Amino acid sequence: MAKSVRFDRQLESMLEEAAQALGVSESKLMREAIAEKCRAVLRPPLSQSLAPFIGRINSKGGRARNTGMAFKRPLLRRV
Repeated sequence: MAKSVRFDRQLESMLEEAAQALGVSESKLMREAIAEKCRAVLRPPLSQSLAPFIGRINSKGGRARNTGMAFKRPLLRRV
């Protein structure tokens, strides 16, 4: 499907230079850039991607129980 897009001179120049540097056509560079941007915008939120794993690990705390104090000590020394 053909689409029409208007560029200012600066963007047109950058597109030409970037396509040449990559050794691809301007059309290919535009298609790849648009696809990458669309994937980034439409990507599901991280919470949705991790939903099957959240809450799956049972732990008694172990050493992690003391991390709060480990971080708190250096901060208190700075005050």
